[in-house]
Amino acid sequence: MSDQLLGTAAEQNDVPACESVKEEKKSSFFGRRKGKPLSPRQQALLDERLPSLLLDPNMPMNDIKSLFDETKQAIWMEIGFGGAEHMSYQAIQNPQVGLIGCEPFVNGVSKAIDQIAAHDIANIRLYNEDAAHILDWLPVGSIDKLFLLYPDPWHKKRHWKRRFVSHHNLERIIRVLKPGGIFRFASDIADYVDWTLEHIKKHPQFKELGATSEQRQQPYPDWKRTRYEAKAYREGRIPQYLEFERLAD
Repeated sequence: MSDQLLGTAAEQNDVPACESVKEEKKSSFFGRRKGKPLSPRQQALLDERLPSLLLDPNMPMNDIKSLFDETKQAIWMEIGFGGAEHMSYQAIQNPQVGLIGCEPFVNGVSKAIDQIAAHDIANIRLYNEDAAHILDWLPVGSIDKLFLLYPDPWHKKRHWKRRFVSHHNLERIIRVLKPGGIFRFASDIADYVDWTLEHIKKHPQFKELGATSEQRQQPYPDWKRTRYEAKAYREGRIPQYLEFERLAD
């Protein structure tokens, strides 16, 4: 893997502070970046492992497959991987695939590092800032599958503009997905599902697969249930699993 595509240890040791709200087209991340303090073990593992896994979008991108030590048949991306349960599961089940995981929260990145270390996962690369930076950096048509699973719904209507699903971000996703590539969106918040479907309608490059209400409530065939999803069911919320194919231009 080319060293120029990775962040340095010095860049890594500083936890990013909260960013001011930026123009949507430039940034799509809002809010705090750190929850409860990491344990000494977690911090040590983060300091040791993250520099070799971290992508640096300020460096030139020539060949996306050079991000990984071995040649990969496909490249997948997960935006906001949370506890990394789904991402690590997919990486273990699909060693022929390279996965790019974006998560601005330090605690989520730490959980990903824990999974990578525990299962000796070699096909994950990470980015711990705004995923829009990576979407803008990646080559056109370089991603085979993209996951956006249980993103922050920003419940208050005045904050809906902060939702990751937006015109600009869907344009970014369209740019990086290969024709025939898949975009998966899952949420247990009904109005965010409706919001996403309304935005998708404005982008004819997407075709929904399984568009009935019943089909949308069926988990994906290769789905890994997460703790967040289990909590949603306990609290009476029904998740919906949307899947879209990126059509050729």
